[in-house]
Amino acid sequence: MGVSIASGHELVLSGPLDVRNAAEVRDALHAALSAGSGDLYVDVSEVDLVDATGLGVLVGAHRRAGQLERRVVLREASPRFLRILRITRLHRVLSLESPVHV
Repeated sequence: MGVSIASGHELVLSGPLDVRNAAEVRDALHAALSAGSGDLYVDVSEVDLVDATGLGVLVGAHRRAGQLERRVVLREASPRFLRILRITRLHRVLSLESPVHV
């Protein structure tokens, strides 16, 4: 999993978002949330696999952002990623840059 900070308000994830790298992604998301203000955009266009642990990391970041009066906004989600969010109904919980039509 690659994690890079594109700016003070954007994080770019690439590769699999799964149990093997959940801690790394969680730490990066929490650090970005603690360091900034306003929306945190997370570019997931290069995420090629997401499992239940990865989804849990995103939900945890969403909750943490709410505590800080911020939002985590997923950007550039692939159709496959969106399908997983729809199946798990997380598209109703997580913020997406553009509306998802189900």
